[in-house]
Amino acid sequence: QVQLVESGGGLVQAGGSLRLSCAASTRTFSRDAMGWFRQAPGKEREFVAAISASGDSKYYADSVKDRFTISRDNAKNTVYLQMNSLKPEDTAVYYCAEKGGSYFYTALMLPREYDYWGQGTQVTVSS
Repeated sequence: QVQLVESGGGLVQAGGSLRLSCAASTRTFSRDAMGWFRQAPGKEREFVAAISASGDSKYYADSVKDRFTISRDNAKNTVYLQMNSLKPEDTAVYYCAEKGGSYFYTALMLPREYDYWGQGTQVTVSS
């Protein structure tokens, strides 16, 4: 059974940091791109960051660029999201997702392109 399990969310003050982890049980993890998305109450799920299978290519939403860093450890089947300088508007449920197959990089920004999803972890940033 495919599982993606996020962890590391919590409550943090503005300006603080959190590191999210996503552990995957998929057999194809090391060949698949991974993405992080978030969804705030009353809003659509939005792209945060994505990373290629090798880790060589990384993509970020403009709203998190220079503050967030995505990385992966294929030996551990885990992808990470380091979040620094957090703002109240970063408050959301954060989801990791896995995408198999070939793609053009813009596909990584679209939730519908992903094959597997985690259950999400709550991140709350207080002002």
